Amino acid sequence: MKTEVLGTKMFLAGEWISKEETIAVLNPQDNSFITNVPAASAEDMLFAIEQAKEGAQKAASMPVHQRISILNKAANYINENSEKYAETIALEGSKTILQARAEVNRCIQTLQISAEEARRIQGETIPFDQREGSEDRLGYYYRFPIGIIAAITPFNDPLNLVAHKVGPAIASGNAIIVKPATVTPLSALLLAEAFEAAGLPPKVISVITGHGGEIGDILITHPAIRMVSFTGGLETGERIAHKAGLKKISMELGSNSPVIILKDADLPDAVEATVSGAFYAVGQNCLGVQRVYIEQDIYDEFCSEFIARVGQYRVGDKMLETTDMGPMINEKEAIRVEKWVNEAVDKGATLLIGGKREGAFYSPTVLTDVPADCTIAQQEIFGPVVLLYPVDDFASAIEKSNDVDYGLQAGIFTRDIEKAFEAIEKMNVGGIMINDSSDYRIDGMPFGGVKGSGLGREGVKFAIQEMTEPKVVSFKLNYKKSM
Repeated sequence: MKTEVLGTKMFLAGEWISKEETIAVLNPQDNSFITNVPAASAEDMLFAIEQAKEGAQKAASMPVHQRISILNKAANYINENSEKYAETIALEGSKTILQARAEVNRCIQTLQISAEEARRIQGETIPFDQREGSEDRLGYYYRFPIGIIAAITPFNDPLNLVAHKVGPAIASGNAIIVKPATVTPLSALLLAEAFEAAGLPPKVISVITGHGGEIGDILITHPAIRMVSFTGGLETGERIAHKAGLKKISMELGSNSPVIILKDADLPDAVEATVSGAFYAVGQNCLGVQRVYIEQDIYDEFCSEFIARVGQYRVGDKMLETTDMGPMINEKEAIRVEKWVNEAVDKGATLLIGGKREGAFYSPTVLTDVPADCTIAQQEIFGPVVLLYPVDDFASAIEKSNDVDYGLQAGIFTRDIEKAFEAIEKMNVGGIMINDSSDYRIDGMPFGGVKGSGLGREGVKFAIQEMTEPKVVSFKLNYKKSM
């Protein structure tokens, strides 16, 4: 199956630009060639930033009804061309065609929510007379756009995670420059196509393809960039934070997500949710279930049912609707996961199922008895591997869940409302899902974590808060003096 793509052009300040230097975009399933995209130069990025200065002025001056109209038109354009978008996501990335279609639908919703939230960027009146001597003041605050936003996006959700930065930026009147993942740039380019078709003024958005080493530092360090919104790994996030300088930073840096299964849980539901949460999108998911803590009384039963369900997973051609799981993003990543699993087994872990690699494919893998000092126990796997642990009691499950340098989301399965609320209070995460796995999210909720999982929050309404600043206005009224 082949889809039309934008060939060798990137979207630079409202123009589709080709370059002599290109980067090949490959299908990770078989390394087949899809297309080339431009390898942007430092000069290209500097030009994009200069043009974005004018774009930011245009964006800020757009009336709210125009922002709403453009966002809705972009959403409609994607909906009308949804299969092209889905095929592009599946071809350049790891998702199956069914998962890609789901991502397209989420992208449409993200843009629609952005349109809705554009009308809700509001301020408040301030009672200045709360301080003696200010009885003659009246005022308020309102929120204004910060200017130019740099968006650096990952490969695992190459359309919707871009929309989560672009939608709020446009809703709040900012310009934005997107640097998509080098291996999955086509979906982001298609998003730019949708906004062009929707009538977004030129220079408000650029999607620049290229190598991070060539253009990344310019984007994050340039003084005209007022915010860096990054989704990716912890090490890269730390480097960006050190280099960015005095500007706003929003970062979602992944996780090592825990799920607790208590003995009163609905076991079939818990099994289905955690298997899906562990292996959706080949486990290349920041919310993916990585560690499962099961009360000892039901541990054997849970493991048996879990392994049986994993054994039913259909791994293969991601373009087939019958496939549950395709390849990882490339063979290098599959080799890394293989290395981490082998390290754990060498140190005493038990391999219950999986552990096999063929090229970029890595089979759904389940480990138990994993020593705490293994890489796979402490770091984000970002692959199709899950660790099962028995625990003596609820308190131990919470303690072990918190014992990593991540805290994005967690899940707990229980019928006990008291224990649910105790988990809510004691688990160090940005979100906790009751009777769901950690891998649950809607696009309207605040999304982000604590510790090494990042800074700030995404989710349209909350991203808009990050992308705007409050401005206070105070009127001194002479007539008040005579009252």
